[in-house]
Amino acid sequence: MEGVVPLDQAFEESVYGSKAVGLGEAARSGLPLPPGVALSGPVVEAVAGGDAQAIEGVATLVRPLGSPLAVRSSAVDEDGAEASFAGQHLTLLNVPGADAVQDALREIWWSANSDSAITYRQRVGLFHRPSVGVVVQSLLDPDSAGVMFTRNPINGADERMIEASWGLGEAVVAGMVIPDTFRIGRSGEVLERTPGLKKVAIRTLPEGGTVEERLSPERAEELCLDDSQLDALHELASRCEEVYGPDRDIEWAFAGGQLYLLQCRAITRAGAQEAEAPAVGAPVEVVRGVRLFADLDAAEVAQIASLFKERHFPKGETVIKEGSGGAAFYVIASGEVTVSIGGEPRATLGPGDYFGEVALIDEGERIATVTANDDLVCYGLTLWELRPLVEANGVIGWKLLQTLARDLREAEQVVADLRAAN
Repeated sequence: MEGVVPLDQAFEESVYGSKAVGLGEAARSGLPLPPGVALSGPVVEAVAGGDAQAIEGVATLVRPLGSPLAVRSSAVDEDGAEASFAGQHLTLLNVPGADAVQDALREIWWSANSDSAITYRQRVGLFHRPSVGVVVQSLLDPDSAGVMFTRNPINGADERMIEASWGLGEAVVAGMVIPDTFRIGRSGEVLERTPGLKKVAIRTLPEGGTVEERLSPERAEELCLDDSQLDALHELASRCEEVYGPDRDIEWAFAGGQLYLLQCRAITRAGAQEAEAPAVGAPVEVVRGVRLFADLDAAEVAQIASLFKERHFPKGETVIKEGSGGAAFYVIASGEVTVSIGGEPRATLGPGDYFGEVALIDEGERIATVTANDDLVCYGLTLWELRPLVEANGVIGWKLLQTLARDLREAEQVVADLRAAN
């Protein structure tokens, strides 16, 4: 299948993203990696959009990796030294198997188009359509894991700095524990061993997902790396610098007595049953009920409906936030949301209602906060999908402009009436 390759064949950042290409270089250099494949941005988008052929093709190529899986974003413009997207794009751990990868890819695609990611892109001058590649790898069950910097990121000292904890390394990355800290000189001498306070370890669940395991006080304060493991990490740091160059930020894990490299980037400055594939896009009748598209004919509505992608939000999650950047518009399929402005609730919306349409046009800040009252399913459309259609079809563009003009006229009339009343 075009656009899905083993990691050692991922060469082009513009196709697979820097994370995939970096891991591909590691694989070609003989560094110890869990087996995996790289997915191109167009493949991820096709799966997120419900393309049945893409879904089946990805599942077929991922299935030999077994289960569980780690599914990590690899955006084309992430992980550079000047602009890191850490925290913006998702990593999903303990995905049960190939047939669950579809949902994981959809979530990762949306993470690249979320309000927080769009706000970040605007701030660093990267406001263009995201293309998010993905790395799918066999998931380890680590005894310990964490991060390592080949140069001290705090004071710039020429030494290795390691932060480590029990279980999966996400406990360290997400700041859930005070990790053990180690410093190693260039000669390999251990300069410092400082126990942390590791009250929890993140473990995998048999049914998928992860759980926080509470640790005993003794285990929480016990160093999770011994001298032989520190030696192995020092050697890995040296090998990574040989392959990638100096000043590296490395994610690693020990599993079954072996050290694995999970990720290496520049240090940043400042068999389940196959799920039924969803229909591509949003139901036409849902889109037809949106005021913005009210003047379009059936064929035009169908064109726009095909561009939507399903998105899920858990109860209590902020869907959009007042003052943030945005590029997506949502129609509610199921569930309810509360709309608030300045912290004051203004409306409750339910199935068939929609919000965020201004972001499709002006690329400005959100004017309200929308919060999920219960588990929410939406159909989402980003300006990246809508704009090319409008630019290529003047008739659709003119009809949308007429609808917006009517809305503006009505708003002006409301303002005039209020002034007259006062």
